[in-house]
Amino acid sequence: MDIIKDKYYELTKFYDWALEQSDPRVKDWFLMGSYTPTLAITALYVMLVYAGKWWMEKREAYKLRMAVFYYNIGLVILNFYIFYQTLVNTYRAGYSYICQPVVYSNDENEVNIAKALWWFYFSKCIEMMDTFFFVLKKKNNQISFLHVYHHATMFPIWWIGIKWVAGGQSFFGAMVNSFIHVIMYSYYGISALGPQYQKYLWWKRYLTMLQLIQFVTGIIHAAQSLVFKCDFPEWMHWALVVYAFTILLLFLNFYFHAYVKSMKKKKHDDGSVTNGTSGRNGKHANGHVETKKSK
Repeated sequence: MDIIKDKYYELTKFYDWALEQSDPRVKDWFLMGSYTPTLAITALYVMLVYAGKWWMEKREAYKLRMAVFYYNIGLVILNFYIFYQTLVNTYRAGYSYICQPVVYSNDENEVNIAKALWWFYFSKCIEMMDTFFFVLKKKNNQISFLHVYHHATMFPIWWIGIKWVAGGQSFFGAMVNSFIHVIMYSYYGISALGPQYQKYLWWKRYLTMLQLIQFVTGIIHAAQSLVFKCDFPEWMHWALVVYAFTILLLFLNFYFHAYVKSMKKKKHDDGSVTNGTSGRNGKHANGHVETKKSK
């Protein structure tokens, strides 16, 4: 018991010291005074996901079509704002895409960058609603480990980023991610309007490809910063590389099952023309296999 008390005391002492080293510009911003609210919201999110699935088990699914549509449009606007603010203000401040230390100043551009990054952090809290909409609509197949893991980690990770490095190299990941999310939530918004709009969503596979490219780009950007010894907390770069790599592996697994494996299964189910006959889902007509989809 004494060992536990000693470790707790050491951890508390280190945390208090770390807070003293944090960015003074953000200390009074919403949720930035302490890590507790962010951790509590994250824990509540995880508990509500599983409690919600249990609660909805014997209930009818909610439609929520227009609520989901407007929610997604709101996130399109918010992510475009974050992308625009980071792009424009880092350009005005002369930021480097290779190595950019944090500038803890009250320069207008630097403050605007810090504010945009705070909004990026807070958007990760808002985006937890993705999961709750899936729960209420009983889309449990969408609530994968990747989905919950991603939402439950981005919010607390970015609290650390804003608390200590609201600028510098941090801008790159937020800028790229917010741009991808403009496209992603546009897709979700159109999808929410109903089956009649599915014909406009043929580009889903390419959206997943963009997400994969995003993670690879983030890993490369952090790795090259380590190589060139950029004046930025080294442990944060290592943490980013490791975290982005876990997300990349999970997305690659999703991509394989959603597209590669499913396409092979579809070809197998559709059948192939062999000796004048076809598979069970099509019929042979002048060498053409007419599938149920083409009908």
